[in-house]
Amino acid sequence: MKQTDSKEQIISNEWLSLSPLSGKTILLSGATGMIGKCIIGLLAEYNKAHSAGKHIQVIALSRNSQSAEKRLAEYWHQDFFRYIACDVNQEIPECGQADYIIHAASNTHPLLYSQDSIGTITANVIGTKNLLDYAVAHGTERFCFLSSVEIYGENRGDVYRFKEDYLGYLDCNTLRAGYPESKRVGETLCNAYGQTHQLDFVIPRLSRIYGPTMLSSDSKAIAQFIKKAAAGEEIILKSAGTQLYSYTYAPDAAIGILTVLLKGKRGESYNISDLESEVTLRQITEWLAEDNGVKVTFEVPDITEQAGYSTATRALLDTEKITALGWKPQVHMREGLVKTVQSLRGE
Repeated sequence: MKQTDSKEQIISNEWLSLSPLSGKTILLSGATGMIGKCIIGLLAEYNKAHSAGKHIQVIALSRNSQSAEKRLAEYWHQDFFRYIACDVNQEIPECGQADYIIHAASNTHPLLYSQDSIGTITANVIGTKNLLDYAVAHGTERFCFLSSVEIYGENRGDVYRFKEDYLGYLDCNTLRAGYPESKRVGETLCNAYGQTHQLDFVIPRLSRIYGPTMLSSDSKAIAQFIKKAAAGEEIILKSAGTQLYSYTYAPDAAIGILTVLLKGKRGESYNISDLESEVTLRQITEWLAEDNGVKVTFEVPDITEQAGYSTATRALLDTEKITALGWKPQVHMREGLVKTVQSLRGE
């Protein structure tokens, strides 16, 4: 899959000043992921626009240095960027001072939930603990743990949108529960370190994310639809498509994360979601089919695929808290789908 350069991924937000991060160092786990790459791109653009000032330094972590060098090639030899290969499930090697830590390393798509169920849990629990220990040992100013809409569980009709204080039903005795349950534990760990070590932390909770930086291995339904449309192939819908979810364009989500990092209240969680991108899976396939001249067909998913699927039929996020910080998404779903398909085609 062809990757775009940072200029194609970044959306300007004049109201969000990254100047408080000037001269600071951000340790970013999951740096090669969809969100990780967007965050690096945003920081790179800031450094470029403020070349005369102190740059924001980035220490990027991921498990595979070869794939990282390919994925992050445009930043690899820039002065602000440093890469360290490590598995967050192991003790974090000495990386130097980290003024801020953003923990974005996690399995985030269905195939990995079923094929690497243990790794899905450990990255969100053991990996979080290891990075929290590093934060405490190095006097980190703020720890940012990326959580998910999935921590809210199933909506059983008692609310329309999930506020940050909502907690819904989860059947923990299932393979699929490994992702949301471990995200819940990760949030609880942050609170434990906040109490025990007085560590400042914030928790952005992301809706379903899509965009130009998605990985070719991404098995989420929307990613599969986009890849088929970009290739000019039939889009395969493996359900009735009536699930109603919140989505956010990846660069908008990255800006939201940095907004929470800089403006969020200590110990608080913040939903990140585009209220104008609340659509059903069927609607997504119809837009992609119409805009790209392809057809939509139905196919029954196999057992492995089904094991990784969410059972939620409606998962919408209330965004009042993050809106109060000034964040506002700029690219809504249909436009975002067009931009993402164009990106994958290298247009």
